[in-house]
Amino acid sequence: MTAIYQFSAKDITNQLISFEQYRGQVLLIVNTASECGFTPQYKGLEAIYRQYKAQGFAVLGFPCNQFGGQETADEQHIQHFCELNFGVTFPLFAKIDVNGEHAHPLYQYLKKAAPGLLGSEGIKWNFTKFLINRQGEVVERFSPTTKPEAISHKINALLAQTKASY
Repeated sequence: MTAIYQFSAKDITNQLISFEQYRGQVLLIVNTASECGFTPQYKGLEAIYRQYKAQGFAVLGFPCNQFGGQETADEQHIQHFCELNFGVTFPLFAKIDVNGEHAHPLYQYLKKAAPGLLGSEGIKWNFTKFLINRQGEVVERFSPTTKPEAISHKINALLAQTKASY
């Protein structure tokens, strides 16, 4: 697999979304949680989404409860929490596993395409981020401690590449 467009996932309202709809966009894919020390990153994720969405950028949030039981709520509560506390308008998806035998196929692909520290494929914690170029290829993986605003210049550089190049 060379691009994410062959994947699909259920969104936060349980509608199946084909990643084909994101063809030609720059994406930041993030596993999220509502009760994590990194949860305030939702604010930064929303800020970069608003800053760049008109240029063909989207943040895709994937709630996950595999790290310290920090996302125990159902999808309706997750969506309400994100909107109420952080004004989240970027696409949120249904809760998934990012590690283990039940890991979502998208995350199986992302982890292989951009291994972590020392070649480790496993996601270590909430708010691990994957930057995807306009061709649907994984460009880089960022640790949970990397704040969204620290990635802004890399997003801007990918957006500057002409759409004709994909």
